[in-house]
Amino acid sequence: KSRETADPAADSSPKRDAAKHQDEAASKKKLCVKAAKEHSIPQDLNKVLENKVMETVLDLSYVKLSVVEKTCSGDADSEGIISKSVSSHSDLIPGVYEGGLKIWECTFDLMDYLSEAEIEFTNKTVLDLGCGAGLLGIVALRGEAARVHFQDYNSTVIDEITLPNVVANCISEGRRMGSGKDRKTSRPPSKRPRKAEGSPDVLNRCRFFSGEWSQVSQLLLNSNKPCSKYDIILTSETIYNPDYYSALHDTLAQLLDRNGCVYLASKVHYFGVGGGIYLFEKFIEEKNVFRTSMVKTIDQGLQRCIMEIAFKNSC
Repeated sequence: KSRETADPAADSSPKRDAAKHQDEAASKKKLCVKAAKEHSIPQDLNKVLENKVMETVLDLSYVKLSVVEKTCSGDADSEGIISKSVSSHSDLIPGVYEGGLKIWECTFDLMDYLSEAEIEFTNKTVLDLGCGAGLLGIVALRGEAARVHFQDYNSTVIDEITLPNVVANCISEGRRMGSGKDRKTSRPPSKRPRKAEGSPDVLNRCRFFSGEWSQVSQLLLNSNKPCSKYDIILTSETIYNPDYYSALHDTLAQLLDRNGCVYLASKVHYFGVGGGIYLFEKFIEEKNVFRTSMVKTIDQGLQRCIMEIAFKNSC
């Protein structure tokens, strides 16, 4: 099975092959605490795109993931997640690699919903949580968000995939980072590495973080750079493992503005790892901090949902 899933129509089932890791994950109920790190944006943007092959989906540029797998080694993959993922034929190695080397189909579901519902990003502060390729955060940037932060568990994903994707979509090629309302007009994939001609004003609105959710929360809240809470948190395919629900819930509670909103995209059930949208909904209800609403259900293939989450006492 191809591990590259940029086609929204592709039949992807995230983490299905993680079943063999379930016993190991169950034996370590305690979350692996991966230290948080902020990733700086290099001065020379051409370095970020060096040796990267770009493709296009829904009018957004993204790094060709299969090329990253073949070419990324040594210091560029200090965590060793690419070699481990390839050698084990797995898209999930709990506590080591959490799926950021693929673009999962619920990402496209959430992108479609943000467009259909005309979610307003102008002057908002946005967090793309569990960002992987960072497409959701890039949509927010196109919507004129004031600030967009990207977080992924793995630092290799941020450096080799997320950052290059953001830079590629900020490049001046007769295009402007605008509302993205025409994003469905997809252009043919470009196979050439792109040259960065800059849009530093857009990049200045971005920050990039890797590490486990609770650690990233602490880094943000205790940072020397003041960080206000987020108006909007976007997250897709992050509730596959029930062992992570407490950390995710606490992160949302700590980082979301009192009147903010979370948009979460998920499959109804993740076979092999046990998580799913209704299980997480029940978890939230028991915590009694947030209210939830299912705003969209997608029935093609495995059933998928978009959930809206807000504080119970919000406006």
